[in-house]
Amino acid sequence: MKSKIAIIFAFMLITLFSIAVCLADNPIVQTVYTADPAPMVYNGVCYLYTGHDADVTVNNFYTMNDWRCFSSTDMVNWTDLGSPLSYTAFSWAKGDCWAGQCVYRNGKFYYYVPMTQKTGGMAIGVAVATSPAGPFTDALGKPLIAHNGSDDIDPTVFIDDDGQAYLYWGHSNLYYVKLNQDMITYSGSVVQVSSKPSNYVEGPFFYKRNGLYYLVFATIPNPSEDLAYSTSTSPTGPWTYRGIIMAHGSCYTNQAGICDYNGNSYLFYHNNNLPGGGSFTRSVCLEKFTYNADGSIPTINMTPSGPPQIGSLNPYVQTEAETICWSSGLKTEVCSEGGRDVSNIENGDYLKVKGVNFGSGATSLDARVASATSGGNIEIHLDSLTGTLVGTCVVQGSGGWQTWVTKSCTISGATGIHDVYFKFIGGSGYLLNFNWWKFNSGTSSSGGTYARFRNAATGLYIDGMGSTANGSNACQWGNSNSNNQQWTIINSGSYGMIQNRATGLYLDGMGNTANGSVCGQLSYSGSNAQQWAEETSGSYVRFKNRQTGLYLDGMGSTGNGSNLCQWSNSASTNQQWQIQQIQ
Repeated sequence: MKSKIAIIFAFMLITLFSIAVCLADNPIVQTVYTADPAPMVYNGVCYLYTGHDADVTVNNFYTMNDWRCFSSTDMVNWTDLGSPLSYTAFSWAKGDCWAGQCVYRNGKFYYYVPMTQKTGGMAIGVAVATSPAGPFTDALGKPLIAHNGSDDIDPTVFIDDDGQAYLYWGHSNLYYVKLNQDMITYSGSVVQVSSKPSNYVEGPFFYKRNGLYYLVFATIPNPSEDLAYSTSTSPTGPWTYRGIIMAHGSCYTNQAGICDYNGNSYLFYHNNNLPGGGSFTRSVCLEKFTYNADGSIPTINMTPSGPPQIGSLNPYVQTEAETICWSSGLKTEVCSEGGRDVSNIENGDYLKVKGVNFGSGATSLDARVASATSGGNIEIHLDSLTGTLVGTCVVQGSGGWQTWVTKSCTISGATGIHDVYFKFIGGSGYLLNFNWWKFNSGTSSSGGTYARFRNAATGLYIDGMGSTANGSNACQWGNSNSNNQQWTIINSGSYGMIQNRATGLYLDGMGNTANGSVCGQLSYSGSNAQQWAEETSGSYVRFKNRQTGLYLDGMGSTGNGSNLCQWSNSASTNQQWQIQQIQ
C-alpha cells in the first residue's frame, strides 16, 4: 500500500471529476475517504473493510487512524457500519492504520492489520470480534508479525479447503506463514517467497477459485500502480505471472480486493476520483467482471458507473439513512439511538438510494430526524435531483443534534422502481441530522417508530423479556405495553431486521432448521439469520427467516413466558401476527 517511491501525482485532476459526479455510482462511499478494500461475504451479506484517509493530511503523507466497515446486499447501496477498529485498541501501536483483511472462522471474526509500533517499524496485529462490524479487540497484546520493519504491511488471509489458513504480506518482498486453528498464532517460521510473482510490489490479495490459487497485487511498470496477478496450483507457489488486470489511474497507489457474491464476481479497488481526492485522500470503487473460460481474469476498466444493482430495495421497512448509493456534502457520525446517522447536512446537500421498489405505491414517509437549529425540509425526488417531487418532509428544531423525533409527510406518485433522492433545503449552516427513513403503503411494516406483534391464535405478544445476553430466547407474554414488547423493523435490502426497544437485540433464527426450534435474540450481525421476509396474510403478517425458511410461530402457547418458536409453512393462525403501531 505504501510504496517508498516519491509520490508526484498527488491532487491532480480534481476538478475534472467534480463535474457531473452526481450521475456516477463510483466511488461507492462519498461521506469519507476510503482506501485498501478487503471484501468478506458472510451469511448472505457483502462486508467491505477499508482504510480511512483523514480529510486533513498531516506532513503530506498518509494520515490513517482507524479502519471502516460497510455492508450491502445489492452491491450499490452501502450501509456505513462505522469504525470497527483503531490503532488505539493495540497498546503497542502508535498509528498508521494501513491495509488489512478480515476473515470468519469458528464463530469469530479475525482482522489482520498493520500499524507502526511505538518502538518503531511496522508490524501486523490481529484483532477478534463476534460480529463482522466489531468492535474488535487485540487478540494477543503484541504483534503477530514483527519480522522485517517496512516489509510488514498489507496482510491477506485465506482458509483453504483442508482447513489450513495462510497469511501472506509484504512490501517489495513477499512472505507467508501457516496460521494455527486459533487464527492468532502460527506454526513454523516466516517464509520469504524466493520466487515471488514477477513485478510484485505490494498489496497482495490471496484467494482460491476452482482449484486455482490467485494472488492479486500492485505493480509499478509506470509512474503509478497497476493491478496485476499470478496463479499457482499450490497455496505456497511457485507463482506464474498472468498479467495486468487494471491499469493505473491518477492516484499513485491501488489495491485490489476480489470476491464472488450472489453468483457474480467483483473487483474492489481505489482511486482519487472524489472531489478533493488525491494520492493521500483515496476512495474505494467497484466493478463487476466475468472470468475467462480458462480461469484468467480479463482486463477491467475503472468506470464511473460501477456494477448493476442486484434486485431492488424494499422501502416499506425501516432503512438507515446512512444506506447510500451516492451523496454530496454529507458525513456520518455515531448515533445516540445506536449505529450511525447522517450529519453535517446543509442547504442543497442530498443522498441517493438506488433501485427502490415502491410496488403499487407509497402513501407516506416517516423520517427520524434531529436538529439543534431551526431545521429544514427534506424533499423526496424520483430519479434525479430535479425529478418528480413526491413529497416534502418539514423538520423543525428538536432541541439538539441527538434529540430524535419522527416526522411524517404525505407521498404521492411513487410507484414502481425508482432511484430516490433525499434533497435537503433550508437556510445557512447545518440544518438537521438524519437517522432513518421508512415509506408506508398502508399494508406493511410497523408504520411508526415502534410496534408490537400480537399472535392471532393466542393473543400473546412477542416479548424480549428484558434479556440482554446473546442467544437468549425470545418469548411471548400477555399485554404489558412495556418496552420489552416494542420492536422496530429495520431494512436490510429486501428483508427486515426486528430489533427490541428495551434491549437493542435482534430476533435471530440462530440457524435452526428443525420445526419447533426456539427463536433467539442476538446483538447486530446483519446476517441472514437476523433477516425476515414480511408476508401479508389478510390483515395479519407472517415473518419468514431468510436463512432457514422457517416462520415465527406462537405454537398455540397461552402461558406467559412461553418460547417464541419457528416452524415450516403451515398457514395456521399460530404463524400470523397483528402489527400494532406504538404512537
